[in-house]
Amino acid sequence: MITAALMMLQLSAAPAETAPVERALDAMHGAASRADGDAYFATFTPDARFIGTDAGERWTLPEFRAYAMPYFSQGRGWTYRPVTRTVTIAPIECRCVAWFDEVLDNDAYGTTRGSGVLRLTDDGWKIEQYVLSFAVPNDKARAVVGVIRAD
Repeated sequence: MITAALMMLQLSAAPAETAPVERALDAMHGAASRADGDAYFATFTPDARFIGTDAGERWTLPEFRAYAMPYFSQGRGWTYRPVTRTVTIAPIECRCVAWFDEVLDNDAYGTTRGSGVLRLTDDGWKIEQYVLSFAVPNDKARAVVGVIRAD
């Protein structure tokens, strides 16, 4: 009976524990949508990585900032709306590492996926790595690969 009660308590506490991680991710998406470069890059750790949709896009934070800030300074951001998200806090004593995956909606690209890792810092949860990818339906994968190979 006590074990069942403790399990229920742990399950009910999980969403509250992941809420700060969700807020950090929402802040990142919101800042990008508003083209607020300072707020956007403040959601990342100084040694973060951003891995984009192109195979050559593995940016350090300074590299990604150099790429993105000219767009943000022109008021041009990007909007990815979270549709679903799963957040897991690593089961380690510090409870200071989380990973996530999310399905996103974007006006230009449709359904995309974000995934990555956050770390709890003195300034709250910060994104350590973010990976953006296109969601390709399995029945369309060969055609997409064919287009890429034809390049």
